[in-house]
Amino acid sequence: MAQARIRIDDKGDSVRNGHPWVFATQVAGQEGACSPGDVVQVTDIKGRPLGQGYINPASMIRVRMLTRLPEARVNREFIRDRIRRAWEFRQRLGFTGSCRVVFGEADFLPGLVADLFQDARTGQRVLSVQILTLGMERWREVVLEALQEQVRPDGIFLRNDVAVREKEGLALEKGPLGKAFSTDLTIAEGDGPQSVLMHVDVAGGQKTGHFLDQVGNHLAVQRIAAGREVLDCFTHTGGFALHAAKAGARSVLGLDISADAVALATRNAALNGLGNCAFQEVNVFDYLTEASRSGRQWDIIVLDPPAFAKSKGALENAYRGYKEINLRALKSIPQGGFLVTCSCSQHMTPELFRRMVAEAAHDAGRRLREVHDGGQPADHPVLWGVPETRYLKCLVLEVR
Repeated sequence: MAQARIRIDDKGDSVRNGHPWVFATQVAGQEGACSPGDVVQVTDIKGRPLGQGYINPASMIRVRMLTRLPEARVNREFIRDRIRRAWEFRQRLGFTGSCRVVFGEADFLPGLVADLFQDARTGQRVLSVQILTLGMERWREVVLEALQEQVRPDGIFLRNDVAVREKEGLALEKGPLGKAFSTDLTIAEGDGPQSVLMHVDVAGGQKTGHFLDQVGNHLAVQRIAAGREVLDCFTHTGGFALHAAKAGARSVLGLDISADAVALATRNAALNGLGNCAFQEVNVFDYLTEASRSGRQWDIIVLDPPAFAKSKGALENAYRGYKEINLRALKSIPQGGFLVTCSCSQHMTPELFRRMVAEAAHDAGRRLREVHDGGQPADHPVLWGVPETRYLKCLVLEVR
């Protein structure tokens, strides 16, 4: 049966310029029949070919592009080759232990995320996989076979328990592929004597079990932490706090509203023998507000909140939230101290993020000197033309 053809009004030439998402509002017509998840041809409004992608009529993202080549054969070998290339890319860059193996659109495999976790003590390697879309679910067997063949983990664990699957008409599920195996691992962040051990709960942790994208920014904080008093806000499992304590901080306090996060961060501190590091379950907004009112100060304050802006519609309120915590933090840092401020909201662009921090500094009467501008590491590559793949921002700023 011939492929269906989707004709789109490519406003701004986004798809022609490489963006892989065709929204329902862009679809101008369809020729031929197709089933949800099928690979279809995509053309512009004049019928000129733009490539091929898989379709889901139930999704606002109607088509996710797989290739710009209209003549390409999207089959088992096509998917296997994409996974092989993704893994070889990481290996060429030196990633062989814990790392992201597949990063969705940035690896030209929309709807697929795979993270490798390697236990620092036993060497056990577990691959945590998320299949997020109907189109990628159609290739499930091929995807898992190819990941097993290329990465050769000791086990694969499916974390298909995220709400976005329901929007795609898919059921939620999680569990090991085949026989059960241990999913409580201990990975190492960094190299040498300054590396930090961290517990990873592949089965129950957030997303694929653990966030691997802040590693470079954690190491940047090590360079400024010695002898300092550090407050790590939204600490989660303690990443920034642990690295600061390992680098010789005088004292470190990590804050999080989640009791489970505080428990795991405390466990991580004990794992590393860090007696200069403690954690507390609190509302960070309230804590910073009281600190700024009372005059309490820290040499370094880290802000690594969850994504406030999960949609464009939420951006205005998120901007105010980000500005408020940055303003409160800046009022609680002495001259010569440091603000480490992050955002993982893709809708908060780097330019918008900088503007927000600048406004907070102006309102706090502080000047800032930049010492680090970080994002996600190279195993989470940024694909030009797809701004959504550049989501993580981290600034280390000296406060004057």
